[in-house]
Amino acid sequence: MTSVPLDDAEKGAANFVVSAFNADGPSTPTLNGKCEAAVATAGEVIPAIVVRPKKSRASRWIRFRLWFNTYRKFFTLVMTINGVGVLLAYFEKWHYPLQYTGAFVLGNILVAVLMRNELFGRLLYLIVTTLFAKVRLPSLVTSLVPLRMYLSLTASRGIHSGCATSGFLWLVFRLVIIFTDHKDNHDAVLIMGVLTSLAVGISMVSAFPWVRNTHHKDIIELLDGLEWHALGCFVVFGDSYDLETHSWNPDGIRVLRQQDFWFCLCITIFIIIPWVTVREVEVDVEIPSSKVVILRFKRGMHQGLLARISRGSILEYHAFGIISEGTKSKEHYLICGVQGDFTRSLVDNPPTTIWTRELKFAGLSNTSTLYKRGIRVCTGTGLGAALSTCLQSPDWYLIWIGSDQEKTFGPTISKLIYKNLGPERCTLWDSKERGGRPDLMKLISEVYTSWGAEVVFITSNWGGNKEMMEGCKAAGIPAFGTLWDF
Repeated sequence: MTSVPLDDAEKGAANFVVSAFNADGPSTPTLNGKCEAAVATAGEVIPAIVVRPKKSRASRWIRFRLWFNTYRKFFTLVMTINGVGVLLAYFEKWHYPLQYTGAFVLGNILVAVLMRNELFGRLLYLIVTTLFAKVRLPSLVTSLVPLRMYLSLTASRGIHSGCATSGFLWLVFRLVIIFTDHKDNHDAVLIMGVLTSLAVGISMVSAFPWVRNTHHKDIIELLDGLEWHALGCFVVFGDSYDLETHSWNPDGIRVLRQQDFWFCLCITIFIIIPWVTVREVEVDVEIPSSKVVILRFKRGMHQGLLARISRGSILEYHAFGIISEGTKSKEHYLICGVQGDFTRSLVDNPPTTIWTRELKFAGLSNTSTLYKRGIRVCTGTGLGAALSTCLQSPDWYLIWIGSDQEKTFGPTISKLIYKNLGPERCTLWDSKERGGRPDLMKLISEVYTSWGAEVVFITSNWGGNKEMMEGCKAAGIPAFGTLWDF
């Protein structure tokens, strides 16, 4: 037996003891006797056999297809279009960007902001899930439409990254133009251009996962606003300076007539909207174990949403999946894995109130209504992002793998599962009780066939997500997991 630590509890961490699952049929292990173990033969329960599984690596083609996902396809498409535009403008084959470079800078930044805006994102999800939910079309179209719609929604971050990078590319191009004609431009415009480029460049670098995850509290929140303020000042300076008279024009009408101003206004509005919904709300804290904290809030929630919470009103917001029995429920819950300083502070100093954005954002499970039947696979605290879908829809099957589940996650979560999920709709694998974890792909494949599922949603850490996604791809099972940025 080999212990395999899977970190990052907020994305579904769990400590597993590696083993193989060799039952002849799908197994549903017990959680305090509620979900019964399936029998392979009459009256005989087949236990997990604790051996080291032989991991066969997926083919290069499958790994490439998973790597070059829709996120990267969107990123490549946006960057290609903008890159061609910059080259055409540089060689003076396209003159419009030479005169209105600022519009290309801020236009890209506006699209980037929209793609990560909670309100705009909820609107996109609402439109798609309303128009295509379980749509009755020919089988080929029915299978392709939800998958393509889902890919487009979840990979909108690729458009965000592509437009943000392209905006920086156009900004550098504008800076080159300004310095080329530096005799006609004021020194203040030149200086502001350099400072703006540095601010946007630093903000882009800070968005890389290895920087964002390491220095989250230190710089990320500050840089979110720095990029916009620098761009705004640069636009105002540039549009207020008359290149013909070489003088400042304080007339606001001149600025209002520029595309740049209206792009800036829209960016400002979409940045402010989520912050308008910030509230300090009451919270009940349950600490069932040293590994997990359960937060209870008032009012029910729709499935597939995530909440941002913080100990303060401005800095250090963390996202967690929302668990709720439905919009008519009196309460909803967050499962917080105790790992970082923030979640550890919930144990050391349990709050009675906490700050949150009332405007929740949509996640992976929000598109579950696009499918007639599906499977929700999660590990550890990834249950927080997965459970609501199964609680609110009888067409979804839950596979949850974790260590010492009932003791670790406490009576509140156990009660929700006991109350809403029968043994025919869940496989709860306690790796500590069963002496190891199952053969994931064998379990998923068997449930996929017996449940008549159309899709598998996966919430796990990077290693677990990669393993299951490669396995499902090789088996021809439509599956979607956690989207890991570049």
